[in-house]
This record gives sequence, C-alpha cells and structure tokens, in this order.
Amino acid sequence: MSAPQPPATPAPSRTVRKAVVPAAGLGTRFLPATKATPKEILPVVDKPAIQYVVEEAAAAGLDDVLMVTGRHKRAIEDHFDHAFELEQALAAKGDTARLDAVRDPARLADIHHVRQGDPLGLGHAVLCARNHVGNQPFAVLLGDDLIDPRETLLSRMLEVRDRHAGSVVALMEVDPAQSHLYGCAAVEATGEDDVVRVTGLVEKPAPGTAPSRYAVIGRYVLEPAVFDVLERNPPGRGGEIQLTDALQRLAAGGTVHGVVFSGLRYDTGDKADYLRTVVRLACARPDLGPGFTHWLREFVADLPAATAGPEDHHRAA
Repeated sequence: MSAPQPPATPAPSRTVRKAVVPAAGLGTRFLPATKATPKEILPVVDKPAIQYVVEEAAAAGLDDVLMVTGRHKRAIEDHFDHAFELEQALAAKGDTARLDAVRDPARLADIHHVRQGDPLGLGHAVLCARNHVGNQPFAVLLGDDLIDPRETLLSRMLEVRDRHAGSVVALMEVDPAQSHLYGCAAVEATGEDDVVRVTGLVEKPAPGTAPSRYAVIGRYVLEPAVFDVLERNPPGRGGEIQLTDALQRLAAGGTVHGVVFSGLRYDTGDKADYLRTVVRLACARPDLGPGFTHWLREFVADLPAATAGPEDHHRAA
C-alpha cells in the first residue's frame, strides 16, 4: 500500500480581484501642507487624489482594496469610512447630491487597511500585503500616481496578464534626460504594438545609462511569487527594499510583460504636476469645465510674457 501523499498546493487563481494601494510616504515634497494631512488626501478639484486611484481599481473590477498606510495617515481610513453625523445632516436637508458624494468612497470596494510601520521602501510596502493577498495575483496602484479617469490602462494590463500569466508593469516613454527619476526597463517586442516583454529593470539609472526610453509608472499586476523574492532581497538603492529589484529577478525568468501607455497620467506628488492635474480635470468636468475654461483663457491671455514658461511634459502628457 502506497504512502499517503501530501495535499497539493492549490494553483493561484487566474482572476485578479485584489488591489494594493501603497500610501505610507511622508509627502515631504508638499510640506508644510502634509505636516498634518496625508499627501494622498490633498484635493484634486473636489476629491482626494487617492479616491481617483480606488475608483480606477473598482472600474477595472477589483473589488477588494488594501491600503498600506503609516503613522499619521488616519485621515485616509476616515475618508473611506461612513461619516454618520454628516450623512444624517445632509439627509435631513434633502441634499442627495452631496449625500451620495460623501457615501461613495465607502461604497467603491471592500476596503482594508494595514500599517507599514517602518518606511523601508515600496517593495516593503507591497510585502506588507502578503497576509491579505495570500496565494493570489494582485494589482498595485501607487496612491499619488493618477491615470486619467477616461483611460483604461489597468483593464488592459489585466487582459495581458490573463493571456500571458506572470506579472505585468505599466511603461511610459520618457525623455532620456528624465530617466534617472524612474525605474527603467529593457524590453523585447512582441506581436502586439502596446505589449513588450521585459527582460531587465534598473531603478533610477545614472544619466545616459538607461536600458531604454521606457519607464515604469505606478501600475503593476503581480504574481504572488513576488513576495518570496521581496522577502529574500537585500535593501537596494537608498537602503530601501525596491520593488524594481524584485521585478528584475522575475524578468530574468521571462515572466514579466509591459503595457506601453501613451495616455494621460499625473504625478500628484509633484507640486507643478499636481497643479496641472487640478486644471486638466477641472476643465474636463461638465459642471465646471465651460466656465473655468473661459476664465482660464482670459487669465492666460493677460499673463505677462515674463511669467509664462514652457510646460514640463515629462510627467503628464
């Protein structure tokens, strides 16, 4: 009689349902505004930046969202919770439009929170999600990296992951002079115009040494195997556990693809781009756009030539 066999390890699900949103950074580029307010809560028109990110995840069918936060980030948890007194006051006034706006964040997805504890880098923040994610593929959306709500980048990444398995990163072509600000990818062509195979990754390469013009932006669809790599990886650049280093290990095994994105993306962690984001999204709003655009044209026409400068294109199209 043969010895009993141990139970087989269940295969990872092919369906991605969970998203992880790292939001533990200190927001030093926005001091003093972020001394007491998380940078992810700063308003973009009339919603905090991080709400756009959660809305993007929900629109792509990700209904389980884990926020990785840090100390002094309680406002993020409160924003995605119910505010009973405020809701009751608005309901009593019959202000259904504002009532829906207040309730919407808590209804977007099943939202959870975990604290990073020590600020040991993006890779460590992703590793903090291990117990919640388990043996499932998952998406990572950076909390201050906004993709225009009219774009479908995340859905496209999920489609690519379903066909190729492995992990998928979002790539955007950048000016070589700006490559040192990003993780940059070495790539090979596939049979699809917007899909490449990633063969290597370098975190913030020295000027002139980037392997290509393709930079990794803040959207990832990852296999749970990344957790084992992150756990073993020593600290990298800046003494932090780098997600790019872990993806480099996975790319060496041929399991990482990239979706090349050419749409609208905003870095709300940068002051100038934050302001451009507010202007662009306000102009796109049917309730604000017409009047605001009219005022903006008049304002720009009256600007002294000495104050007008070229727009910085390296972060937002």
